[in-house]
Parts: sequence; C-alpha cells; structure tokens
Amino acid sequence: MNRLEGNNINNGTNDQEDMMLEIMDLLKDTVTPVPDVGMVCTFVYNAKTPGITYDQHPLVAVTDIFSWGFRGLNFHHQESRQYTWSELAGQVYIVHPRELDDLLNIPYGKMILNK
Repeated sequence: MNRLEGNNINNGTNDQEDMMLEIMDLLKDTVTPVPDVGMVCTFVYNAKTPGITYDQHPLVAVTDIFSWGFRGLNFHHQESRQYTWSELAGQVYIVHPRELDDLLNIPYGKMILNK
C-alpha cells in the first residue's frame, strides 16, 4: 500500500511547511526513534552548525548508525550528510520503497542557511 497515492500534498501552494505536515500525518504509522541502515526516512531537522546550508525536511537513505546520530544520502542535496540525534526535531518517519518516487516528486525540501 502506498500511503501517499491519491493525496494532493503539494496542492499548488509549494509551502514546504504545509507539505511536511501532511507527509508526517500520512506516514505517522511508521514513526521510529532510530532508523535502521538501508531504510529511507524523512524528518524535521534543525542544524546547529553555523555557516552551513541544510535541509530542514530531509529525505534520507540511511547508510550508517552511530551513538551520536546517523549518516545517509540526502535525496534533496544529492550527497551524504550527517544527522545528530539532538538536532532532530521530533520523530523519524520511515518511507516504504514504493513511496519514494512520490516523495521525490514533492518539493518539500526546505534549504536553510544556518547563521
């Protein structure tokens, strides 16, 4: 089952906050505090490192888990990034493989320059 199928998440507004709220609501049955290696997930992230541009709504394929956080390929940045547990602003939402294409077509990534 694809939980995103038939949902008009973008709704023509292109508001990343609204889209992320809808995505989190649709994926709420797969919430986990810690993803496993190989999983794809999305979450809200608030980086603390100054001077970097980061994705507040990353879509990530998890490659490594550590005591401090995890590393993975961010589909919005198209590169590997690190995420610390303390900078996650809530839960991690697991994305099923059949839902990945749908999320890749939703412009919900929110790039922020951390000052």
